[in-house]
Amino acid sequence: MLLDMRLLAKSLGCNVVATTHRESKLSLLRQKGVDFALLDNGRLKGKISSGVTKALELVGPSTLKDTLSCIEKGGIVCQTGVLGGIYSLPNFDPIKDIPNGVLLTGFYSNMPTQNVMDDIFKFLEKYHLFPALGQVYQFSQIAKACEDMDVGKVNGKIVIKIDESNG
Repeated sequence: MLLDMRLLAKSLGCNVVATTHRESKLSLLRQKGVDFALLDNGRLKGKISSGVTKALELVGPSTLKDTLSCIEKGGIVCQTGVLGGIYSLPNFDPIKDIPNGVLLTGFYSNMPTQNVMDDIFKFLEKYHLFPALGQVYQFSQIAKACEDMDVGKVNGKIVIKIDESNG
């Protein structure tokens, strides 16, 4: 089950800053209850007011340095995504690129245990959280689903429905 990270953060009492590379998506972010929606043109430093103490970096190495530069001393950045299509950060120098007093960590969830999955579902039930579904496609439409995802056509999670009768 995929869930919108904004909903998770809001359920924990966080103020949420969300970014998008598409101006047309700003109003959608506001409708989803974010506290501050921001157009990301490649440089966020100076556009976000102080008070940002945590960031979940979902785009990945292509935006990591910029995200790090927006976090207050004592804050934490968790690198967990590679949505930007870049999987490593050439010439990354932790001494120079991680601001003093900012912590950088990562999260990788390839093989969660049953206990971890049970805890996740208990949390979702406790806070009445559900995925933001965008579009459901039949398995035979998987190429169309990928195309729509690549151009940002779907607002929400894309679901591929598999007909079990076809094996």
